Amino acid sequence: MSLLHQVALTFLKEIGHVRAKTLVAHLGSAEAIFKASPAQLSKIPGIGEITIKKLEFTEPLQRAEKELKFIEDNNIDVLFYTDARYPKRLKNCVDAPVLLYAKGQYNLNALKVVSVVGTRNATDYGKQLCRQLIEELAEYNVLVVSGLAHGIDVAAHKECLKANVQTVGVLGHGLDRLYPGQNRSTADRMLQNGGLLTEYPSGTNADRQNFPERNRIVAGMADATIVVEAGLKGGALITSEIANSYHRDVFAFPGRLGDEYSEGCNFLIRNNKAALLTCMADLAYSMGWEKSTEVKGGPEQLILPIDLSADERAVYEVIQTNKAPLAIDELAIKVNMPTSQLAMTLLDMELQGFIRSLPGKTYALN
Repeated sequence: MSLLHQVALTFLKEIGHVRAKTLVAHLGSAEAIFKASPAQLSKIPGIGEITIKKLEFTEPLQRAEKELKFIEDNNIDVLFYTDARYPKRLKNCVDAPVLLYAKGQYNLNALKVVSVVGTRNATDYGKQLCRQLIEELAEYNVLVVSGLAHGIDVAAHKECLKANVQTVGVLGHGLDRLYPGQNRSTADRMLQNGGLLTEYPSGTNADRQNFPERNRIVAGMADATIVVEAGLKGGALITSEIANSYHRDVFAFPGRLGDEYSEGCNFLIRNNKAALLTCMADLAYSMGWEKSTEVKGGPEQLILPIDLSADERAVYEVIQTNKAPLAIDELAIKVNMPTSQLAMTLLDMELQGFIRSLPGKTYALN
């Protein structure tokens, strides 16, 4: 697929993440979208005449050309949602970004991934909890994701660097800048064992509205979100709510009654929005994790049915139990899924290597 068109797709003003994926599923690639006629586009569900009339391709392609220059000059990876390196857990979220920009040495599909979040006004108690948690996580070969903000976020990243735990910071701006600037040295060190990740192109400022959007990536990338210390308002509770909406596990450390920055954690626990966490053993027991020895989860271990979403698993099981290849119409009936949604699911599974398409628009397992 054309990298230029993949980047340009994110600059189309009338096309968001969901529509972009629908277009790719029906037309086969980002490049095909830019070459499609209005008649072809009008046949795609969710793409009406008004949207088609407003589509303008010239400026997005020009912006993409400039972005590719920045990408090349700064050794940045571009992860389209069909790329095998794209975070599979995040891909299963309906509002996942169609494209991510990344920098560093990382495995975003590690066997175990947790997000660690909390207040920007971390207390000594919160920092101590963070230190103990990361030291214990080191024995489980876990990737730690956070937002590289002041407080608990940067404390988690720093403790990961000390414990040699891979850690990724998700940013609310482009990779041509860093906010807050005080965390620059930590960010630079993270590039050696982890890295930086964002959905925003260069030139994007750290605007206020970007951070709630950033939080959905922090929540969506992980098996579980851990709230170390948080008040009743702020990004940590937003992230935990998003994680719950994705049906991911959420854990919170309890705090002393009356402490401002423990109220959020106590609220989550009291309202069954987070499980009580007192130590790493609680997390390991709930997640069914065992301590790691020398096992390093490489990509070859991850291309397994266990990584399938619920929709993909349903399709996989139907194809697996059928002796002959299945046509898309027959599949749609068996899995009780709209053809448009099934087409997108089949494309994702084919690009991940789970299935292969055969003549006559039929599908079989690889």
